[in-house]
Amino acid sequence: MSMIQVNELKKSFGSEAALRGISFEVGKGEIFGLLGPSGSGKTTTIKIMTGEFKPTNGDVNVNQFNFRQFGKNEYVGSLGILSDKSSLYDRLTVKDNLELFRKLYNAPKGSVEKVLKAVGLEDEMNKTVSKLSKGMKQRILLCKAVIHRPAILFLDEPTSALDPTTTERIHDMLEELRDDGTTILLTTHNMDEATRLCDNVAFLYQGVIQDSGSPSALRHKYKRNEVHLTYRDGTVKTTDRTEDNKAALENVLFNEDIVDVRTDFPTLGEVFKKVTGKELV
Repeated sequence: MSMIQVNELKKSFGSEAALRGISFEVGKGEIFGLLGPSGSGKTTTIKIMTGEFKPTNGDVNVNQFNFRQFGKNEYVGSLGILSDKSSLYDRLTVKDNLELFRKLYNAPKGSVEKVLKAVGLEDEMNKTVSKLSKGMKQRILLCKAVIHRPAILFLDEPTSALDPTTTERIHDMLEELRDDGTTILLTTHNMDEATRLCDNVAFLYQGVIQDSGSPSALRHKYKRNEVHLTYRDGTVKTTDRTEDNKAALENVLFNEDIVDVRTDFPTLGEVFKKVTGKELV
């Protein structure tokens, strides 16, 4: 079942085209990564899906709502959103902030404690938000986005400014939501994050999807049939993995001067660079 359907979506701001006709689908209970450098159209795509922008051309359907219906309360109530415009009430405590949104979305009692525990902030619930660090506020904003267990979750750089341990806890939370049926669309510059979390990704560059697929399939698609050999003295040699080199490669396993053997299996960031010629920053 498709929860997000985007067909030939275009968006222009005056004479500047931000999206030039992108198409993709996201299934129920899938984490989909929209990956690209700053200015590629990622945030514009999310803002169209959340009703902030209207498409210039094309069609968008989310959770069986067409983009013309994105202002309806039923649609808004089915979403969780973490974006650069997400905010909290600085003068209220963490608990009061989240209780406000729990009641607004009619989430069960105990939801506040549950989401705070998931991000490791259960001991901070009585702190005033203005006294929290940037990383803590980011975690509270995520709690706000997921407190009602939304059908669709839009995350724009969800783990920016977070330390590795907290990022790991956020990843665990997102995977739990995914396993419970929440559909997640996220943007990130962290390719390790995308490789771990995303069932499928799309490379968005200059308003066009350059390629898409699962992280594993894309990495295999762009790998070269090479083997990299590191010798004890630090020398690195590369050889083709071909039938002609079979005997030499078999001998590598018993060569004590070789300390590391690696095939050319590119990271997702390296694949993006191969596809676009640009670094993913």
